[in-house]
Amino acid sequence: MNASRITTIVAASFLIFAAAARAQRGDPATLIAAQREALKPLVIMDGVWRGPAWTILPSGEKHHVMQTERIGPFLDSSVKVIEGRGYDVTRKKVAFNALGVLSYDPQTKKYFLHSYAQGYSGDFTLTPTADGYIWEIPMGPMTIRYTAVIKNNTWHEWGDRFMPGAEPVRFFDMTLKRIGNTKWPSGGAIPMR
Repeated sequence: MNASRITTIVAASFLIFAAAARAQRGDPATLIAAQREALKPLVIMDGVWRGPAWTILPSGEKHHVMQTERIGPFLDSSVKVIEGRGYDVTRKKVAFNALGVLSYDPQTKKYFLHSYAQGYSGDFTLTPTADGYIWEIPMGPMTIRYTAVIKNNTWHEWGDRFMPGAEPVRFFDMTLKRIGNTKWPSGGAIPMR
């Protein structure tokens, strides 16, 4: 067999496998439409939010911040991008900054939050509720659970730590008010020319 024929066979095999892989993944337009539809109940999150929050530090001290969140759709509304900032009101600087990408997988029918905060990152399951959501971070025998209720332009979210055989411990609480709309992150895209 000559080199030209081998190259043709390899190229044809690649095209066949690529087409088969794409067929298994599904049509991108159909996937994006399913993602957009699944994220519709969470459109209530979109906008700019601000309000008081507190967290319990490892030292046991209750640390107060002014929390802000900006949330908007991205990639043709198939994902939602979230940025949270906690401002230290005493020192007037950012004490906490986090970035999250909320997505839906039409094949598994599950929601995910990919989070970046304080040098860490992770993928976590998120479950929409009638008036908000719940997401959890499994940490060995311990589970961190965040619960959010969003209604009447108020976002109340709290975090509890669950350990086997112990009562839940509240370590985080925020109550934010919606202060406006945002075009972030999709606004201001670079034009073709």
